[in-house]
Amino acid sequence: MTDSDNDSTSKSRSHPGQNPAADLIRKKIGSLYEKEPNTLDEIEESLEPHAELSKHQIYMRQLSTSGRSLEDIQTSWHQYYTSLSDTEKHQVWQEFYDEHKRQAKIEKQVDSRGQSNPENDSVIIPDQSISLSNDNDKPQVHSVADTIPRGASKPNIPRTVGEVKTQLLSKASSRASVRLRAKQQFQSLLFGVASGLVVIAILLFGFFNDRFIAPFITPSKNVSSTPIIIDGSSSSFDKVPKIIIPKINVEIPVVYDEPSIEEHAMQNALERGVVHYATTPNPGEKGNAVIFGHSSNNILNKGKYKFAFVLLSKLEVGDTFYATKDGVRYGYRIFEKKIVKPTELSVLDSTAKPSTVTLITCDPPGTSLNRLIVIGEQISPDQASNKASSVTAPSTKATIIPSNSQSLWQRITGWF
Repeated sequence: MTDSDNDSTSKSRSHPGQNPAADLIRKKIGSLYEKEPNTLDEIEESLEPHAELSKHQIYMRQLSTSGRSLEDIQTSWHQYYTSLSDTEKHQVWQEFYDEHKRQAKIEKQVDSRGQSNPENDSVIIPDQSISLSNDNDKPQVHSVADTIPRGASKPNIPRTVGEVKTQLLSKASSRASVRLRAKQQFQSLLFGVASGLVVIAILLFGFFNDRFIAPFITPSKNVSSTPIIIDGSSSSFDKVPKIIIPKINVEIPVVYDEPSIEEHAMQNALERGVVHYATTPNPGEKGNAVIFGHSSNNILNKGKYKFAFVLLSKLEVGDTFYATKDGVRYGYRIFEKKIVKPTELSVLDSTAKPSTVTLITCDPPGTSLNRLIVIGEQISPDQASNKASSVTAPSTKATIIPSNSQSLWQRITGWF
């Protein structure tokens, strides 16, 4: 601003009327604050020393101006305070609280008026500003700044270049730390979500692999174009009892040594192959021999014959299969195929045909909802040579047709 501008400004202030707009604003502001005391006067008044100081304040002032070290000042004040009576100690604390209230009022007035403390924004420290220590709640001088007498202000202590550099590095480091914490929080969240998904995947695998995973690893999902070829004229074959179904490439051992029809016994036997139902005749005897096999099962279950009859539904009326036992191969032609409920035990009984074999598995594959029944009549050797059934009457009666092994989900919920 030039000297001419300063002169014009001072003239407008000293000679009202030369600037009507400014005069109007001054008039309005003056009317608004007409009854308000001057803020600076209030602050100066509040900062004036008390008319009378208590003996405790006088003692503190003497200590703070004595030039003694901070350690000596703290020790002297501690000895002085402990020698006081309870009433005087209460008085010391009351003075402490009153001074802090007065100081807070001053700060509030300065903030509300938008003013700042003169002398480079120094903070006025009351001479009795004492704080609690960890030793029996004794008021002590907290720092050297607390010993400054009333009316004095904190000096502006110049800082070196090293101190400024340290402060700037500290601020930058704190900001980087905030960003690092945010990154770490995101990584922790990501790790938690990933761990949760892994746990859920494991649970789902344990619960439902028999329905969603096992079918994909089941061998021979489609009927082979090169089925097993059985030469009926040949008398040389494996002496191990088996069930052979050329159309779907099945050749599996048959378990004939399981005497029980209990579910748990049947499930254990099914780990070794397909199982002959103990209460029905054997192949080569008159009556209806019944053989059970799994149609896919939980991949976590034991045994390698989980998928023995998974393709049994591909068989149709007129197809053939074979059963070997005691060195004889018996051939059967399918004449009936149906799906029944697990409680329809009549499929275990004899049919209208003299000698038959019934193959049973669960349907749909991987569930225990229904049972698939495939019945074949003996076509070789001649049925006339068959013996009477050697099966004795069972000691217990079945209530349900055996099923696939239960999955983890079925064991927990009881659902299929």
